[in-house]
This record gives sequence, C-alpha cells and structure tokens, in this order.
Amino acid sequence: MRIVNQHLNPATAPLQSPSGTGYLLLAAEIDRRPMFLRSSATMRQLIPDAKRLAAELQTHDDVVRASVFRGFANLVAAQNHRLLRRATESGGVERARYDLVILIETRDPAGARHLRLDPAYKQLAARVTAVARRTADIAAANVRNMGDVDASRPGVFLFNFFYGADPQQIVPVWEYTAGWFNVNTGLDNSRVMEPLDGEREDFGIINHCRWDRLRDIAPKMVLRTSFRRFVLANFTANHISAQPILYRLA
Repeated sequence: MRIVNQHLNPATAPLQSPSGTGYLLLAAEIDRRPMFLRSSATMRQLIPDAKRLAAELQTHDDVVRASVFRGFANLVAAQNHRLLRRATESGGVERARYDLVILIETRDPAGARHLRLDPAYKQLAARVTAVARRTADIAAANVRNMGDVDASRPGVFLFNFFYGADPQQIVPVWEYTAGWFNVNTGLDNSRVMEPLDGEREDFGIINHCRWDRLRDIAPKMVLRTSFRRFVLANFTANHISAQPILYRLA
C-alpha cells in the first residue's frame, strides 16, 4: 500500500470485529434520468413490489433484515474517472450507476448464496431484472465493521462501490482512510462487504453506512480540502476508485 499525505490522517478507524453475517445485494439501474429528479413511472411501480417481496424474505429464519433503498445522488466528483474509463474500455467492468439497491442480510455468508434459490428472491430478482437497464447480484461477507447500519429509520445511506486495479489493496486503503469519516462527519457505523469467491469482480468491496442528515456528509466532502488531499489522494495513489451513491429508504 502506498501512503500519501500521511500528516492529514486524523485518526485510526474505530473498528469492531466483523459481524459474521452474509449479504445478498441486488442493485439495479432503472432510470435514465439523473437520480435527483423525480422517479419514472417504472421505478414508482417497481418499489412497492420490491418492498413487498423484501418483507416476505425478512420473515425467513436465516434472514436478519431486508431493506430497499432508492438512490438520490451519484457522487461522481469522488470517482477516479481516468482509472474507471480504462477499466471499462478494457472490458469486464461496469460503472456503478445503481438507483435502486435491495440489501438482504443473512445469518452467515453461506445463507446469502442459498437465498438465491428461494422462490421469493427469484421472483424479486426477476421483477427487477425485467425493467432494469443493468443489475448486479452479489453475495458477500462482512470483512470490516465500524458498527451496525441502522436501516430501521430514515437517514442518508451510502453504498460505495470500489474498483481497484489490484483488488487486494482496496480493504487496507479503505481502512487507512476510514478514520477521516469518523472524525470529520461523525460516522459511527459502516459495514464493508467483500464479494464471496466466484462472485462478479467489478467491485472489490462495497461499503455501506448511514448518517442522520445530508448536511452531516455532503458539505464535508465538498468543502474540506483534506477529503481530496487525503482520502481521494490515497485512493488514486493505489489505483483505486470509489463510486459513492447516496440513498434513502424507499
């Protein structure tokens, strides 16, 4: 791992032991319009169906929770566009532009893969895929943990889809820079999901976390130069690009 601007590192991330749970993430790009605009009729019709099927899945013994999120801001300014352009042009990598995410947490990673065989999940995946431009269906395990992400109440939720030229560097660089968010935005929760062996490789990790209000995070990323000089600079130095998208509960 290459470290730059070490003097700007505010603190070590307050990590806990990994949760031991698994995740099945179904992300979809539904609308062509920017996320901050009103959803299309297709999205408005899809969300009630997705929530109904997610609620059905949540009744299963091996499911901890199932949540549906609607994207409202694609933070493209935080992306390494040159790196992503090279990766997409070489094939096999897609940019993250997902305006809908369904996240199902299971009691263990094996349960996430097994859930794909469930009739309710098959129905959910088929319903989403039928209207989506692109989808990502990923089973993952929690490899870094700053605390549980509370999806029982409204807030601003982040799904950050990381691409790295060397996937082995992504987790160490995320961990090294995560303290910035704890100190500068008050972040006290985060689950880092790493795809299980054999899953698609577009994203080395997907980071998921929550803030109470948009003002807790957005101004800090825009106005504090240390975000660019420390967080983004360390991503760039290690040939990593974040692809952060902000969501609300659907």
